[in-house]
Amino acid sequence: MSNVYQGSCHCGAVRFSYEGEAIGKGLRCNCSLCARKGAMMSQEAIPPEQFKVEAREDALGLYLFGIKTAKHYFCRNCGIYTFHETARKPGHFRVNLGCIDGIDPFALEADVFDGKHLM
Repeated sequence: MSNVYQGSCHCGAVRFSYEGEAIGKGLRCNCSLCARKGAMMSQEAIPPEQFKVEAREDALGLYLFGIKTAKHYFCRNCGIYTFHETARKPGHFRVNLGCIDGIDPFALEADVFDGKHLM
């Protein structure tokens, strides 16, 4: 059974939705960027056909670093990291669970991905 999730940045200029598995656990990454932003991401890599983004004009920012495979998206207005296109599965997305309506990322256990040693 899949669920429909909706999320947004803090100011609402970037919104997204997707259909996916029940969220029971999160994922953290120890790379230099993820360690600094401290966000908990979805375990599931969301296929592009199940992921929808709505953003006000010029609101969606993109940050690339390192080998520039992972695409980290954020709101240019409020600065919140909302989702990213994964390095391990290009074209698929993980979302910031703190942006999902009705999800408390502090109540979830998390696995750690060793992105620090990926490059």
